[in-house]
Amino acid sequence: MEPIRDEAGLIRVLEVIQKSGTDNQTVEVKSCIGGLTKDLARTISAFSNGSGGMLILGVDERKGFVPAAGFDVGKIQDALSSMCMEKLEPIVRPLMDVYVIDDAPVLVAEIPELLPRDKPCFVRASSRYGGSYIRTGDGDRRLTTYEVDRLMEEHRQPRHDERLVDEATMDDLDQSLLQRLLARERKVHARGFANMDDATMIKKLHIARQDEAGMLRPTLAGLLALGTYPQEFFPRLNVTFTCYPGLTKDDTLGGRRFLDSATLVGPIPSIIDDLEAAVARNARTGAVVEGAFRRDVPDYPPVAVREAVANALMHRDYSEEGCATPVFVDLYRDRLEVTNPGGLYGSVTIATMESALGGSSRNMRLATLLESTPTELGYVAENRGTGYRAIVGELARAGMPAPKPEDLVSYFRLTLVARGDGRAERLVARTTSAASAAARPVDQPDLNAEQMRIVESVRELGSASITELARHLSVSRSTLAKRVARLVERGVLKPTHPGSSPSRRYSLAG
Repeated sequence: MEPIRDEAGLIRVLEVIQKSGTDNQTVEVKSCIGGLTKDLARTISAFSNGSGGMLILGVDERKGFVPAAGFDVGKIQDALSSMCMEKLEPIVRPLMDVYVIDDAPVLVAEIPELLPRDKPCFVRASSRYGGSYIRTGDGDRRLTTYEVDRLMEEHRQPRHDERLVDEATMDDLDQSLLQRLLARERKVHARGFANMDDATMIKKLHIARQDEAGMLRPTLAGLLALGTYPQEFFPRLNVTFTCYPGLTKDDTLGGRRFLDSATLVGPIPSIIDDLEAAVARNARTGAVVEGAFRRDVPDYPPVAVREAVANALMHRDYSEEGCATPVFVDLYRDRLEVTNPGGLYGSVTIATMESALGGSSRNMRLATLLESTPTELGYVAENRGTGYRAIVGELARAGMPAPKPEDLVSYFRLTLVARGDGRAERLVARTTSAASAAARPVDQPDLNAEQMRIVESVRELGSASITELARHLSVSRSTLAKRVARLVERGVLKPTHPGSSPSRRYSLAG
Protein backbone atom coordinates (compact mmCIF):
# COMPACT_ATOMS: atom_id res chain seq x y z
CA MET A 1 0.00 0.00 0.00
CA GLU A 2 1.36 3.43 -0.94
CA PRO A 3 2.31 5.82 1.88
CA ILE A 4 -0.13 8.65 2.58
CA ARG A 5 1.29 12.13 2.15
CA ASP A 6 -1.81 14.20 1.47
CA GLU A 7 -5.62 14.02 1.13
CA ALA A 8 -5.34 12.67 -2.42
CA GLY A 9 -3.17 9.80 -1.21
CA LEU A 10 -5.65 9.00 1.57
CA ILE A 11 -8.52 8.96 -0.93
CA ARG A 12 -6.60 6.53 -3.18
CA VAL A 13 -5.96 4.17 -0.27
CA LEU A 14 -9.62 4.28 0.77
CA GLU A 15 -10.69 3.55 -2.80
CA VAL A 16 -8.55 0.42 -2.83
CA ILE A 17 -10.00 -0.69 0.53
CA GLN A 18 -13.53 0.09 -0.65
CA LYS A 19 -13.15 -2.07 -3.76
CA SER A 20 -11.99 -5.05 -1.71
CA GLY A 21 -14.63 -4.37 0.94
CA THR A 22 -12.30 -5.07 3.85
CA ASP A 23 -9.04 -4.16 5.56
CA ASN A 24 -5.83 -5.72 4.32
CA GLN A 25 -2.37 -6.82 5.42
CA THR A 26 -1.09 -3.29 6.03
CA VAL A 27 -4.19 -1.14 6.62
CA GLU A 28 -6.79 -1.18 9.42
CA VAL A 29 -9.82 1.14 9.22
CA LYS A 30 -11.89 2.06 12.31
CA SER A 31 -14.66 4.58 12.90
CA CYS A 32 -13.83 5.11 16.61
CA ILE A 33 -17.00 7.12 17.24
CA GLY A 34 -17.25 6.06 20.87
CA GLY A 35 -13.50 5.86 21.45
CA LEU A 36 -10.76 3.37 20.73
CA THR A 37 -11.76 -0.28 20.65
CA LYS A 38 -9.78 -2.73 22.79
CA ASP A 39 -8.75 -4.84 19.80
CA LEU A 40 -6.82 -1.89 18.36
CA ALA A 41 -3.95 -2.66 20.74
CA ARG A 42 -3.71 -6.10 19.13
CA THR A 43 -3.49 -4.53 15.69
CA ILE A 44 -0.70 -2.20 16.80
CA SER A 45 1.15 -5.21 18.23
CA ALA A 46 0.65 -7.10 14.96
CA PHE A 47 1.92 -4.25 12.78
CA SER A 48 4.92 -3.70 15.07
CA ASN A 49 5.88 -7.38 14.95
CA GLY A 50 5.47 -7.57 11.18
CA SER A 51 6.42 -5.07 8.50
CA GLY A 52 4.56 -2.12 9.96
CA GLY A 53 1.14 -0.85 8.97
CA MET A 54 -1.33 2.01 8.89
CA LEU A 55 -4.34 2.86 11.05
CA ILE A 56 -7.02 5.01 9.41
CA LEU A 57 -9.35 6.24 12.16
CA GLY A 58 -12.54 8.20 11.69
CA VAL A 59 -13.78 6.27 8.64
CA ASP A 60 -17.00 4.26 8.73
CA GLU A 61 -16.43 0.87 7.11
CA ARG A 62 -20.13 -0.11 7.29
CA LYS A 63 -21.19 2.93 5.27
CA GLY A 64 -18.74 2.44 2.43
CA PHE A 65 -15.54 3.82 3.93
CA VAL A 66 -16.66 7.41 4.23
CA PRO A 67 -15.76 9.81 7.06
CA ALA A 68 -17.56 8.87 10.28
CA ALA A 69 -20.04 11.41 11.59
CA GLY A 70 -19.20 12.66 15.08
CA PHE A 71 -15.57 11.59 15.04
CA ASP A 72 -13.58 13.53 17.69
CA VAL A 73 -10.09 13.59 16.19
CA GLY A 74 -8.42 15.35 19.15
CA LYS A 75 -9.81 12.90 21.69
CA ILE A 76 -8.87 9.86 19.60
CA GLN A 77 -5.37 11.17 18.90
CA ASP A 78 -4.73 11.56 22.63
CA ALA A 79 -6.24 8.14 23.37
CA LEU A 80 -4.07 6.47 20.71
CA SER A 81 -0.91 8.07 22.13
CA SER A 82 -1.85 6.84 25.60
CA MET A 83 -2.58 3.32 24.33
CA CYS A 84 0.82 3.09 22.61
CA MET A 85 2.57 4.37 25.74
CA GLU A 86 0.71 2.54 28.48
CA LYS A 87 -0.84 -0.64 27.09
CA LEU A 88 1.93 -1.94 24.85
CA GLU A 89 5.43 -3.24 25.63
CA PRO A 90 7.75 -1.94 24.35
CA ILE A 91 6.34 1.54 23.78
CA VAL A 92 5.19 2.17 20.21
CA ARG A 93 5.62 5.62 18.68
CA PRO A 94 3.23 6.06 15.74
CA LEU A 95 3.56 8.85 13.18
CA MET A 96 0.18 10.64 13.19
CA ASP A 97 -1.33 13.09 10.71
CA VAL A 98 -4.82 14.55 10.37
CA TYR A 99 -6.38 14.93 6.92
CA VAL A 100 -9.71 16.40 5.89
CA ILE A 101 -12.09 14.65 3.51
CA ASP A 102 -15.50 16.21 2.72
CA ASP A 103 -14.92 18.70 5.55
CA ALA A 104 -14.48 15.84 8.06
CA PRO A 105 -11.22 14.97 9.90
CA VAL A 106 -9.53 11.59 9.48
CA LEU A 107 -6.60 10.44 11.63
CA VAL A 108 -3.86 8.43 9.92
CA ALA A 109 -1.29 6.72 12.17
CA GLU A 110 1.67 4.88 10.66
CA ILE A 111 2.89 2.09 12.94
CA PRO A 112 6.58 1.34 12.27
CA GLU A 113 8.07 -2.13 12.39
CA LEU A 114 10.11 -2.61 15.53
CA LEU A 115 13.79 -3.47 15.35
CA PRO A 116 14.46 -7.21 15.76
CA ARG A 117 16.01 -6.65 19.19
CA ASP A 118 12.75 -5.04 20.42
CA LYS A 119 10.28 -7.69 19.24
CA PRO A 120 7.81 -8.98 20.17
CA CYS A 121 5.53 -6.05 20.93
CA PHE A 122 2.75 -7.30 23.20
CA VAL A 123 -0.35 -6.11 25.06
CA ARG A 124 0.84 -5.71 28.65
CA ALA A 125 -2.40 -6.94 30.22
CA SER A 126 -2.03 -10.29 28.42
CA SER A 127 1.74 -10.84 28.88
CA ARG A 128 4.35 -11.57 26.23
CA TYR A 129 3.15 -15.10 25.41
CA GLY A 130 -0.54 -14.25 25.53
CA GLY A 131 -0.55 -10.77 24.02
CA SER A 132 1.84 -10.84 21.05
CA TYR A 133 0.21 -10.67 17.61
CA ILE A 134 1.06 -10.77 13.92
CA ARG A 135 -0.94 -9.52 10.94
CA THR A 136 -2.47 -12.14 8.65
CA GLY A 137 -4.62 -10.81 5.83
CA ASP A 138 -7.14 -8.41 7.32
CA GLY A 139 -6.91 -9.75 10.89
CA ASP A 140 -4.56 -10.18 13.81
CA ARG A 141 -3.37 -13.62 14.96
CA ARG A 142 -1.84 -14.36 18.32
CA LEU A 143 1.75 -15.53 18.01
CA THR A 144 2.42 -19.07 19.14
CA THR A 145 4.91 -19.83 21.90
CA TYR A 146 7.32 -21.08 19.25
CA GLU A 147 7.06 -17.81 17.31
CA VAL A 148 7.56 -15.68 20.43
CA ASP A 149 10.66 -17.70 21.30
CA ARG A 150 12.08 -17.15 17.82
CA LEU A 151 11.57 -13.39 18.14
CA MET A 152 13.21 -13.43 21.56
CA GLU A 153 16.27 -15.10 20.02
CA GLU A 154 16.89 -11.87 18.16
CA HIS A 155 17.86 -10.30 21.51
CA ARG A 156 20.97 -12.47 21.76
CA GLN A 157 23.04 -14.80 19.60
CA PRO A 158 21.45 -18.28 19.55
CA ARG A 159 23.78 -21.13 20.52
CA HIS A 160 21.60 -24.12 19.66
CA ASP A 161 24.18 -25.43 17.19
CA GLU A 162 26.85 -25.50 19.94
CA ARG A 163 25.02 -27.77 22.34
CA LEU A 164 26.48 -31.19 23.03
CA VAL A 165 24.73 -34.28 21.71
CA ASP A 166 24.84 -36.32 24.92
CA GLU A 167 24.23 -39.72 23.34
CA ALA A 168 26.75 -39.30 20.52
CA THR A 169 30.46 -40.15 20.56
CA MET A 170 33.37 -39.31 18.29
CA ASP A 171 32.72 -42.61 16.47
CA ASP A 172 29.55 -41.00 15.11
CA LEU A 173 31.61 -38.60 13.00
CA ASP A 174 32.71 -39.48 9.47
CA GLN A 175 36.49 -39.67 9.93
CA SER A 176 37.21 -38.99 6.26
CA LEU A 177 35.14 -35.80 6.28
CA LEU A 178 36.65 -34.80 9.60
CA GLN A 179 40.25 -35.19 8.43
CA ARG A 180 39.58 -33.32 5.21
CA LEU A 181 38.01 -30.46 7.16
CA LEU A 182 40.95 -30.30 9.57
CA ALA A 183 43.37 -30.29 6.63
CA ARG A 184 41.45 -27.43 5.05
CA GLU A 185 41.52 -25.43 8.30
CA ARG A 186 45.27 -26.01 8.72
CA LYS A 187 45.82 -24.71 5.20
CA VAL A 188 43.53 -21.69 5.39
CA HIS A 189 44.34 -20.74 8.99
CA ALA A 190 47.94 -21.88 9.17
CA ARG A 191 48.95 -19.35 11.80
CA GLY A 192 46.60 -20.85 14.37
CA PHE A 193 46.26 -24.50 13.34
CA ALA A 194 49.38 -25.53 11.41
CA ASN A 195 51.09 -27.19 14.39
CA MET A 196 48.01 -28.02 16.47
CA ASP A 197 46.98 -31.60 17.19
CA ASP A 198 43.62 -32.95 16.02
CA ALA A 199 41.97 -33.16 19.45
CA THR A 200 42.73 -29.53 20.30
CA MET A 201 41.56 -28.34 16.87
CA ILE A 202 38.31 -30.29 17.22
CA LYS A 203 37.55 -28.52 20.50
CA LYS A 204 38.55 -25.07 19.27
CA LEU A 205 36.36 -25.44 16.17
CA HIS A 206 33.48 -26.63 18.40
CA ILE A 207 33.16 -29.83 16.41
CA ALA A 208 33.11 -31.51 19.80
CA ARG A 209 33.51 -30.57 23.46
CA GLN A 210 34.04 -32.39 26.72
CA ASP A 211 30.98 -33.25 28.79
CA GLU A 212 30.86 -33.04 32.58
CA ALA A 213 32.63 -36.41 32.86
CA GLY A 214 35.44 -35.23 30.58
CA MET A 215 34.34 -37.32 27.58
CA LEU A 216 34.62 -35.70 24.17
CA ARG A 217 31.21 -35.57 22.46
CA PRO A 218 30.13 -33.99 19.16
CA THR A 219 28.23 -30.74 19.13
CA LEU A 220 25.09 -30.45 17.05
CA ALA A 221 27.04 -28.42 14.46
CA GLY A 222 29.79 -31.05 14.29
CA LEU A 223 27.28 -33.86 13.91
CA LEU A 224 25.29 -32.09 11.19
CA ALA A 225 28.35 -31.20 9.14
CA LEU A 226 30.45 -34.33 9.67
CA GLY A 227 28.27 -37.05 11.20
CA THR A 228 27.76 -40.45 9.64
CA TYR A 229 24.02 -40.45 10.48
CA PRO A 230 22.84 -37.43 12.52
CA GLN A 231 19.24 -38.61 12.24
CA GLU A 232 19.98 -41.36 14.78
CA PHE A 233 19.75 -38.59 17.38
CA PHE A 234 17.54 -36.08 15.52
CA PRO A 235 15.13 -38.04 13.29
CA ARG A 236 13.50 -34.93 11.83
CA LEU A 237 16.67 -33.08 10.88
CA ASN A 238 16.34 -34.26 7.31
CA VAL A 239 15.05 -32.94 4.00
CA THR A 240 11.67 -34.15 2.78
CA PHE A 241 11.48 -34.05 -1.02
CA THR A 242 8.17 -34.39 -2.88
CA CYS A 243 7.43 -34.04 -6.58
CA TYR A 244 3.80 -33.13 -7.28
CA PRO A 245 2.15 -33.59 -10.69
CA GLY A 246 0.32 -30.27 -10.74
CA LEU A 247 0.38 -26.75 -9.37
CA THR A 248 -0.87 -27.56 -5.85
CA LYS A 249 -0.58 -30.43 -3.39
CA ASP A 250 -4.20 -31.38 -4.11
CA ASP A 251 -3.69 -31.97 -7.85
CA THR A 252 -3.48 -35.62 -8.89
CA LEU A 253 -2.40 -37.53 -12.00
CA GLY A 254 -4.08 -40.87 -12.59
CA GLY A 255 -5.03 -40.95 -8.93
CA ARG A 256 -1.44 -40.29 -7.81
CA ARG A 257 -0.91 -37.38 -5.40
CA PHE A 258 2.81 -37.22 -6.06
CA LEU A 259 5.20 -38.57 -8.67
CA ASP A 260 8.23 -39.03 -6.43
CA SER A 261 9.14 -38.57 -2.79
CA ALA A 262 12.17 -39.15 -0.63
CA THR A 263 13.41 -38.51 2.89
CA LEU A 264 17.03 -37.42 2.54
CA VAL A 265 19.29 -38.17 5.49
CA GLY A 266 22.95 -38.13 6.45
CA PRO A 267 25.28 -35.18 7.02
CA ILE A 268 24.54 -31.91 5.27
CA PRO A 269 26.98 -32.50 2.35
CA SER A 270 25.28 -35.83 1.51
CA ILE A 271 21.80 -34.36 1.81
CA ILE A 272 22.67 -31.55 -0.62
CA ASP A 273 24.09 -34.02 -3.17
CA ASP A 274 21.05 -36.30 -2.88
CA LEU A 275 18.61 -33.41 -3.16
CA GLU A 276 20.29 -32.08 -6.29
CA ALA A 277 20.00 -35.56 -7.83
CA ALA A 278 16.31 -35.83 -6.83
CA VAL A 279 15.48 -32.50 -8.48
CA ALA A 280 17.45 -33.39 -11.61
CA ARG A 281 15.65 -36.75 -11.76
CA ASN A 282 12.21 -35.15 -11.69
CA ALA A 283 12.63 -31.73 -13.29
CA ARG A 284 12.07 -31.27 -16.99
CA THR A 285 14.94 -30.67 -19.38
CA GLY A 286 14.78 -28.69 -22.58
CA ALA A 287 17.45 -27.54 -24.99
CA VAL A 288 19.11 -24.32 -25.99
CA VAL A 289 20.62 -23.79 -29.43
CA GLU A 290 23.44 -21.28 -29.67
CA GLY A 291 24.82 -21.16 -33.18
CA ALA A 292 26.07 -24.66 -33.91
CA PHE A 293 25.69 -25.76 -30.28
CA ARG A 294 22.78 -27.62 -28.81
CA ARG A 295 22.91 -28.24 -25.06
CA ASP A 296 20.64 -29.59 -22.34
CA VAL A 297 19.00 -26.96 -20.15
CA PRO A 298 17.35 -28.05 -16.88
CA ASP A 299 14.34 -26.26 -15.44
CA TYR A 300 16.44 -25.31 -12.42
CA PRO A 301 20.21 -24.57 -12.57
CA PRO A 302 21.96 -27.13 -10.32
CA VAL A 303 24.06 -24.46 -8.62
CA ALA A 304 20.93 -22.51 -7.67
CA VAL A 305 19.30 -25.65 -6.26
CA ARG A 306 22.39 -26.51 -4.20
CA GLU A 307 22.68 -22.99 -2.80
CA ALA A 308 18.99 -22.83 -1.90
CA VAL A 309 19.14 -26.10 0.05
CA ALA A 310 22.52 -25.29 1.63
CA ASN A 311 21.15 -21.96 2.84
CA ALA A 312 18.05 -23.63 4.26
CA LEU A 313 20.10 -26.19 6.19
CA MET A 314 22.67 -23.67 7.40
CA HIS A 315 20.25 -20.95 8.55
CA ARG A 316 17.23 -22.97 9.72
CA ASP A 317 16.08 -23.02 13.34
CA TYR A 318 17.91 -25.66 15.42
CA SER A 319 16.18 -24.96 18.73
CA GLU A 320 14.68 -27.97 20.51
CA GLU A 321 11.26 -27.08 19.08
CA GLY A 322 12.67 -26.44 15.60
CA CYS A 323 14.44 -29.81 15.51
CA ALA A 324 11.03 -31.47 15.23
CA THR A 325 10.54 -30.00 11.74
CA PRO A 326 12.48 -30.95 8.59
CA VAL A 327 13.33 -28.80 5.60
CA PHE A 328 10.71 -29.27 2.88
CA VAL A 329 11.60 -29.22 -0.83
CA ASP A 330 8.45 -29.34 -2.99
CA LEU A 331 8.69 -29.61 -6.77
CA TYR A 332 5.57 -28.55 -8.68
CA ARG A 333 4.98 -28.35 -12.40
CA ASP A 334 5.85 -24.66 -12.46
CA ARG A 335 8.11 -24.05 -9.44
CA LEU A 336 10.44 -25.40 -6.78
CA GLU A 337 9.83 -24.41 -3.14
CA VAL A 338 12.43 -24.75 -0.38
CA THR A 339 10.96 -24.15 3.10
CA ASN A 340 12.87 -24.20 6.38
CA PRO A 341 11.71 -23.65 9.99
CA GLY A 342 12.62 -20.23 11.38
CA GLY A 343 12.42 -16.94 9.52
CA LEU A 344 15.28 -14.62 8.58
CA TYR A 345 17.60 -13.79 11.44
CA GLY A 346 19.14 -10.59 12.78
CA SER A 347 19.77 -7.72 10.39
CA VAL A 348 18.86 -9.80 7.33
CA THR A 349 15.59 -8.87 5.65
CA ILE A 350 14.15 -9.65 2.24
CA ALA A 351 15.23 -6.16 1.18
CA THR A 352 18.87 -6.73 2.24
CA MET A 353 19.29 -10.41 1.31
CA GLU A 354 21.06 -9.61 -1.95
CA SER A 355 23.41 -7.15 -0.25
CA ALA A 356 26.88 -8.35 0.67
CA LEU A 357 26.35 -6.73 4.07
CA GLY A 358 23.31 -8.89 4.90
CA GLY A 359 25.29 -11.61 6.65
CA SER A 360 23.79 -12.22 10.11
CA SER A 361 23.96 -15.92 10.98
CA ARG A 362 21.63 -17.72 13.36
CA ASN A 363 24.00 -20.72 13.54
CA MET A 364 27.52 -19.28 13.69
CA ARG A 365 29.36 -22.52 14.51
CA LEU A 366 27.59 -24.54 11.85
CA ALA A 367 28.15 -21.83 9.24
CA THR A 368 31.86 -21.76 10.07
CA LEU A 369 32.21 -25.54 9.80
CA LEU A 370 30.31 -25.73 6.50
CA GLU A 371 32.78 -23.24 5.04
CA SER A 372 35.41 -26.00 5.27
CA THR A 373 33.20 -29.09 4.91
CA PRO A 374 34.18 -30.74 1.59
CA THR A 375 31.85 -31.84 -1.18
CA GLU A 376 32.52 -33.12 -4.68
CA LEU A 377 32.20 -29.58 -6.03
CA GLY A 378 34.25 -27.81 -3.39
CA TYR A 379 32.81 -26.83 -0.01
CA VAL A 380 29.27 -26.62 1.31
CA ALA A 381 29.10 -22.85 1.83
CA GLU A 382 31.18 -19.71 1.44
CA ASN A 383 29.87 -18.22 4.71
CA ARG A 384 30.15 -14.76 3.21
CA GLY A 385 26.48 -13.87 3.10
CA THR A 386 26.56 -14.46 -0.67
CA GLY A 387 24.42 -17.60 -1.00
CA TYR A 388 21.30 -15.73 -2.07
CA ARG A 389 23.28 -13.57 -4.48
CA ALA A 390 24.69 -16.73 -6.06
CA ILE A 391 21.16 -18.02 -6.62
CA VAL A 392 20.06 -14.72 -8.18
CA GLY A 393 23.15 -14.71 -10.39
CA GLU A 394 22.69 -18.29 -11.61
CA LEU A 395 19.05 -17.68 -12.47
CA ALA A 396 19.92 -14.45 -14.28
CA ARG A 397 22.63 -16.17 -16.35
CA ALA A 398 20.09 -18.82 -17.27
CA GLY A 399 17.62 -16.14 -18.38
CA MET A 400 15.21 -17.05 -15.59
CA PRO A 401 13.18 -14.92 -13.14
CA ALA A 402 14.63 -13.95 -9.77
CA PRO A 403 13.70 -16.20 -6.82
CA LYS A 404 10.71 -15.29 -4.69
CA PRO A 405 11.47 -15.12 -0.94
CA GLU A 406 8.78 -15.29 1.75
CA ASP A 407 9.68 -14.55 5.36
CA LEU A 408 7.50 -15.23 8.39
CA VAL A 409 8.40 -15.66 12.04
CA SER A 410 7.96 -19.45 11.92
CA TYR A 411 9.43 -20.24 8.49
CA PHE A 412 11.31 -18.97 5.45
CA ARG A 413 10.47 -20.07 1.91
CA LEU A 414 12.36 -19.55 -1.33
CA THR A 415 10.57 -20.25 -4.61
CA LEU A 416 12.38 -20.84 -7.91
CA VAL A 417 10.14 -20.45 -10.96
CA ALA A 418 10.59 -23.10 -13.65
CA ARG A 419 12.31 -22.13 -16.86
CA GLY A 420 9.93 -21.03 -19.62
CA ASP A 421 6.42 -22.40 -19.47
CA GLY A 422 7.37 -25.69 -17.81
CA ARG A 423 6.79 -27.95 -20.82
CA ALA A 424 8.89 -31.08 -21.16
CA GLU A 425 10.43 -30.04 -24.47
CA ARG A 426 11.58 -26.56 -25.42
CA LEU A 427 13.89 -25.23 -28.05
CA VAL A 428 15.18 -21.71 -27.52
CA ALA A 429 16.98 -20.33 -30.54
CA ARG A 430 19.54 -17.61 -30.00
CA THR A 431 20.89 -15.53 -32.82
CA THR A 432 24.66 -15.50 -33.02
CA SER A 433 27.02 -13.78 -35.43
CA ALA A 434 28.64 -15.68 -38.26
CA ALA A 435 32.01 -15.12 -36.66
CA SER A 436 31.04 -16.69 -33.34
CA ALA A 437 29.33 -19.60 -35.11
CA ALA A 438 32.41 -20.25 -37.21
CA ALA A 439 34.55 -20.31 -34.08
CA ARG A 440 32.58 -23.23 -32.70
CA PRO A 441 32.64 -26.83 -33.92
CA VAL A 442 29.66 -27.45 -36.20
CA ASP A 443 29.44 -31.15 -35.39
CA GLN A 444 29.70 -30.78 -31.61
CA PRO A 445 27.53 -33.39 -29.82
CA ASP A 446 24.91 -32.56 -27.20
CA LEU A 447 26.47 -31.50 -23.91
CA ASN A 448 25.02 -31.58 -20.43
CA ALA A 449 25.26 -28.64 -18.03
CA GLU A 450 28.49 -29.83 -16.35
CA GLN A 451 30.21 -30.36 -19.70
CA MET A 452 29.09 -26.96 -20.95
CA ARG A 453 30.62 -25.31 -17.87
CA ILE A 454 33.96 -26.91 -18.74
CA VAL A 455 33.71 -25.89 -22.40
CA GLU A 456 32.80 -22.31 -21.52
CA SER A 457 35.68 -22.14 -19.04
CA VAL A 458 38.17 -23.37 -21.64
CA ARG A 459 36.81 -20.84 -24.13
CA GLU A 460 37.16 -18.07 -21.54
CA LEU A 461 40.71 -19.09 -20.57
CA GLY A 462 41.88 -19.90 -24.11
CA SER A 463 43.46 -23.12 -22.87
CA ALA A 464 43.70 -24.60 -19.40
CA SER A 465 45.27 -27.35 -17.35
CA ILE A 466 43.28 -29.70 -15.13
CA THR A 467 44.47 -27.77 -12.07
CA GLU A 468 43.37 -24.43 -13.53
CA LEU A 469 39.96 -25.77 -14.49
CA ALA A 470 39.47 -27.38 -11.07
CA ARG A 471 40.21 -24.06 -9.39
CA HIS A 472 38.05 -22.11 -11.86
CA LEU A 473 35.04 -24.41 -11.45
CA SER A 474 35.53 -25.37 -7.76
CA VAL A 475 35.58 -29.08 -8.67
CA SER A 476 38.00 -31.73 -7.42
CA ARG A 477 40.86 -32.60 -9.82
CA SER A 478 39.91 -36.28 -9.95
CA THR A 479 36.30 -35.54 -10.88
CA LEU A 480 37.30 -32.93 -13.43
CA ALA A 481 39.91 -35.18 -15.02
CA LYS A 482 37.23 -37.78 -15.79
CA ARG A 483 34.92 -35.19 -17.34
CA VAL A 484 37.69 -33.67 -19.43
CA ALA A 485 38.75 -37.12 -20.66
CA ARG A 486 35.17 -37.75 -21.79
CA LEU A 487 35.13 -34.46 -23.70
CA VAL A 488 38.41 -35.39 -25.38
CA GLU A 489 36.92 -38.76 -26.41
CA ARG A 490 33.92 -36.96 -27.92
CA GLY A 491 36.13 -34.59 -29.87
CA VAL A 492 35.07 -31.45 -28.02
CA LEU A 493 38.42 -30.73 -26.35
CA LYS A 494 41.95 -31.55 -27.49
CA PRO A 495 45.16 -31.83 -25.44
CA THR A 496 48.09 -29.58 -26.29
CA HIS A 497 50.77 -32.07 -25.11
CA PRO A 498 51.11 -35.81 -24.52
CA GLY A 499 49.64 -37.27 -21.36
CA SER A 500 53.01 -37.60 -19.63
CA SER A 501 53.93 -33.96 -20.18
CA PRO A 502 53.67 -31.58 -17.19
CA SER A 503 52.75 -28.86 -19.73
CA ARG A 504 49.61 -30.68 -20.87
CA ARG A 505 46.69 -28.31 -21.37
CA TYR A 506 43.35 -28.47 -23.15
CA SER A 507 41.79 -26.24 -25.79
CA LEU A 508 38.65 -26.36 -27.89
CA ALA A 509 38.72 -28.73 -30.83
CA GLY A 510 38.01 -27.08 -34.18
